[in-house]
Amino acid sequence: MNDIPYDPNTRFPRPNDPTICYLKSVVTKPNIVIGDYTFYHDFEDPTQFERRNVLYHYPTCNHDRLVIGRFCSIACGAKFILNGANHRLDAISTYPFPVLADAWCDATPVAQAWTNKGDITIGNDVWIGFEAVVLAGVSIGDGAVIGTRAVVTKDVPPYAIVGGVPARLIRKRFDDATIERLLKLRWWDWPPERIAKNLCWLRQGDIEHLRA
Repeated sequence: MNDIPYDPNTRFPRPNDPTICYLKSVVTKPNIVIGDYTFYHDFEDPTQFERRNVLYHYPTCNHDRLVIGRFCSIACGAKFILNGANHRLDAISTYPFPVLADAWCDATPVAQAWTNKGDITIGNDVWIGFEAVVLAGVSIGDGAVIGTRAVVTKDVPPYAIVGGVPARLIRKRFDDATIERLLKLRWWDWPPERIAKNLCWLRQGDIEHLRA
């Protein structure tokens, strides 16, 4: 157990549990940005998230990023598919000739082998379910929930619950007025001591009791 209370840089926040890690402590690539207290759970080795779960990511070619906010919960097997997976559809052939340039004497820049749809951006307090897949160019709003094995191809609004293939809106977690208040409140940016004082209310659905 780390001696510093609420330390977001500790690797395993639960004593004697190597299946959950704070991702900020294990990710090394500069184009993968992880917020404080976001964790990944894996039944084998969560520290391999960067290698096993962030796929087709060639930032030196595409300059694309995976950005995940604070206090996100990412379940085992969730995958983030970046732009290197998007073979071009506007060409006669989808075959990535520039990737195999040595074989085909192709001088075309490697990045032109695929379509760049942009970064994956995930807000704060997002729950991503077991084996869900998020595709390049998608933004997921604060407080959203991604269902088990959903394939997210389009942006997800804040506090929406989505599921299915492709993922579709199931319902909103709260009414519009409450969502607006939560987005202004931004509890995830509070100091950890303030969050700790409000845990009993954060675990319930009544926004009125949250206090300074």
